[in-house]
Amino acid sequence: MELVHEFTFTAELKPPVAVGAGPYGDRTIFEVLGGQVTGERIRGTMGTGGADWILAGPDGFGRLDVRATLHMHDGANIYVQYAGVIEYTAAAVAAVGGERSSNYDEHYFRTTPRLETGDERYAWVNQTIFVGEGRIHPGPVVEYRVHRVT
Repeated sequence: MELVHEFTFTAELKPPVAVGAGPYGDRTIFEVLGGQVTGERIRGTMGTGGADWILAGPDGFGRLDVRATLHMHDGANIYVQYAGVIEYTAAAVAAVGGERSSNYDEHYFRTTPRLETGDERYAWVNQTIFVGEGRIHPGPVVEYRVHRVT
């Protein structure tokens, strides 16, 4: 089994909406404003209307629940849904606070994207497992390197 880099994407996010501490943790919502998708086979833009629903736990980790749409350069659309985990290290907190960008190795920030489309040109994504690693830039902006599992 190998990991092969498939694409990188950035998602520009609206300022967070704090839902607050509830029965399952502290919920925050980051709506997607747009972004870029770059890769050899997958490239285009991030659609609006998606969001990242993060549930922060008392263990210093956030659990991600994300849905978004990728608009490909050739008119195809790909739905993306992923779960993930982010460790709230000092670097992650500084990045969310707009102080600086975090690096991939400064926190555990991993995702399991599932891609889905009805466009035959990209039908291969429907049968492919992907994993991603993330980092944060001021804005806030998240950046992910997404790898195909072979």
